[in-house]
Amino acid sequence: MKDKWIYGLGLGTLVFSACNPQPKQGANEKAQQPNVIFIVADDLGYGDMSCYGAHRVQTPNVDSLAAHGLRFTDAHAVASTSTPSRYSLFTGLYSWRRNDTGIAAGNAGMVIRPEQTTIADVFKAAGYATGAIGKWHLGLGDKTGTQDWNGEVTPGPRDLGFDYSYLMAATGDRVPCVWMENQRVANYDPSAPIEVSYEKPFPGEPLGKDHPEMLTKLKPSPNHGHDQAIVNGISRIGYMKGGGKALWEDEHIADSIAAHAVGFIDAHKDAPFFLYVGTNDIHVPRYPNERFRDKSGMGYRGDAILQFDWTVGEILKALDKAGIRENTLIVLTSDNGPVVDDGYADRAVELLGDHRPWGDFRGGKYSNFEAGTRVPFIVSWKGKVQPGVSNALFSHIDMFSSMEKLANQDMGPDAGADSQECLATLLGQDTKGRRYIIEAAGSLSISDGSWKYIRPSNGAAYNQLTNTELGNDKQEQLYDLKQDIGEKNNVAEQYPEKVAELKQILEQEMEKGFNL
Repeated sequence: MKDKWIYGLGLGTLVFSACNPQPKQGANEKAQQPNVIFIVADDLGYGDMSCYGAHRVQTPNVDSLAAHGLRFTDAHAVASTSTPSRYSLFTGLYSWRRNDTGIAAGNAGMVIRPEQTTIADVFKAAGYATGAIGKWHLGLGDKTGTQDWNGEVTPGPRDLGFDYSYLMAATGDRVPCVWMENQRVANYDPSAPIEVSYEKPFPGEPLGKDHPEMLTKLKPSPNHGHDQAIVNGISRIGYMKGGGKALWEDEHIADSIAAHAVGFIDAHKDAPFFLYVGTNDIHVPRYPNERFRDKSGMGYRGDAILQFDWTVGEILKALDKAGIRENTLIVLTSDNGPVVDDGYADRAVELLGDHRPWGDFRGGKYSNFEAGTRVPFIVSWKGKVQPGVSNALFSHIDMFSSMEKLANQDMGPDAGADSQECLATLLGQDTKGRRYIIEAAGSLSISDGSWKYIRPSNGAAYNQLTNTELGNDKQEQLYDLKQDIGEKNNVAEQYPEKVAELKQILEQEMEKGFNL
C-alpha cells in the first residue's frame, strides 16, 4: 500500500523522507500544477546514451536534460518487456498479478480495463489536459480480434483518462501499420478498408517469406517471425489487407511522434497538461529517417538512438519556445532493457563494436538479470530538481502514487495499490528510495539495491535468437550487487539467511496475487 501526504510545491523548504509504503491519507494542502511529460523510449539500454557512459554514440539533447536534472543509476522497469512494463507504469499495479499482461499481439484487446485507474486519470481529476502520443502496446478495443479498424475502436485511451491520443495501433513490427488518432485510423482511406488477422493470411496479399524481392528497406532475421505482411518494403508479424494512404512509412514515424507532441504542447501551453510520449525508437524494425541513417557508424540501431535524441530535443525546444520549461516536470526512461538483434537484418550486431547497450550489467530485454529492467531514468524540473546523480533505488511502479502526490489527488485505496509514494526521491530530496523492488521476466526477482534474489524457474536460460541470457535457473539465485554487478557469481549457498529474507518478502507480495 501507499501513503500520499500532499504538500504545496514552492511553499518553502520541506524535509522529505524515503518512499512511504504506508496506507495513503487524504489531501490536505493545495498544490501547484506543473506540466508533466513522460518520455518513454523503447528497448533503450542503460548504456545506450552518452550521459550513461556510451562513447560510440552521442546524445546531446538527453545529455543536456541530464545535466540540468537528476540522473538515476538504480531505477527499474517492472518487467523486461514492453506490455507488462507499461501496464505497471500507468496503473501502479504489478503486471505479474495477472496472466494477460504479456507481450500484446497487434489485435489484442485493451490490457488496462476501463474500470482501472491510470496516471492519466490522476491528472485528469486534477484538471489537467491529458495526451498520449506514440508507442502504446497495451491493446485497443474490448477483446482480441474484434476491432473495427474502419470505425471507432472502443474502449481505448479515452476510457483510461487520455483526452487526446495519437498512437501506433500495435507496434512497429506488428500489423496494422496505421496511426490511431482518438481511437480512429488517422488519414483513413475509404478506398482501402482495413482487415487484420493473426491467424491466416489474406488471399492475394504478398508475404515477406514468399516475396523477398519486395523487401526493399529491411529483411527479417531468420526464425523471428517478421516474415508475414509487407508494409513499406518491410515484412511484419501478422496479416493485413488495405490501409492505403493511412499506412505509415517507418522513416517518418519519429517525425510524426515529435510533430504531434510539439502540437500538443503548443495547444495546451496556457494550462496544466500531462503528456505521455512513447517513442518507437529504438524498437525494431529500425529504419530511421535519412537525416540519421548511416550517421552513427553503428548501423540503424545506432542511428535510431540519434533519432531518439532528436525527438527529445524537439520536445525541449517546444517547451522553451512556449516559455513553460521551468514549470514542466520531465521524466525520461525506457520500457525495458536493450536487445541488439530482435528480428531484422539491420547489421546491428555486426556494427556494434565495443558499444555496450547493457552497460556493466548482464542480460537484456526478456531477462531476469539486471540489464532487463535497470533502465535509464532522468528527472528534470528547472528550479525544483537540483542537477546531480541519484543512486536511490526506484521503480516505475511508484510513478503512480508519486504523481498522485504531485497532483494533490487521492484516487482511492485500490488505485495503484502496489505503488509507493516516492516524490521526494524523484525530486532529489531523498537519496535512499525504495526498500526493495520486484521485477518480472521469466521469473520474479527482488532486490534491495545490494542483494538480488531470483526465484527458481524452469524457463530457458538462453535465447539464441536474440543472444540473451535470460536468468532462468531451477536453483535459487542470489547476487551481491555491490561486489558483483555483473551477476556472475551465485552466492545463494553462502548466504542462506539473505536468501530467506528476500524470499520471504517476495512470497508475502505474491500472496496478494500472483499469475505470471
